[in-house]
Amino acid sequence: MYVHICKMETLQESYGLCKQNKGSAGIDGVTFKKVEKEGLIKLLTEIQKELKSGTYLPRRNRIQHIPKGKWKTRKLGIPTIKDRIVQGAIKLILEPVFEADFQPGSFGYRPKRTAHQAIEQVPNAIVQGKTRVIDIDLKSYFDTIRHDILLTKIAQRIRDDKPE
Repeated sequence: MYVHICKMETLQESYGLCKQNKGSAGIDGVTFKKVEKEGLIKLLTEIQKELKSGTYLPRRNRIQHIPKGKWKTRKLGIPTIKDRIVQGAIKLILEPVFEADFQPGSFGYRPKRTAHQAIEQVPNAIVQGKTRVIDIDLKSYFDTIRHDILLTKIAQRIRDDKPE
């Protein structure tokens, strides 16, 4: 699968999705405008080379505190555009693998699924005699997840030995 993450087509698609989301510059101060001025293909070729050689290292996120309610803030980590491209490429390749594991009635944080679509399913569910809705709010889940366990679970699902 890694070979697909490194493909220029995947990196180009990822860049397009990143740009579409807009977003601020990361810790390096590089904007989408600057990337295109200095050459998008140059950046994507550099990323591809680093990924293939195993020398790619993500940078620290720029931290921004966003107001959330009365006297509360939420810490937001803003990656560099380069890191967003790599993350997006990984998502493009891995998401379909894990998406196949979900039940059709699961809507949270899934591609091309919305809360409105979930609500539209209610009349059908009632006709089928279904009377329970499961709504879970995992407070600070991504701040507290055990990454060692997560990576172990991913490794159990994805096997991608390095080519010799």
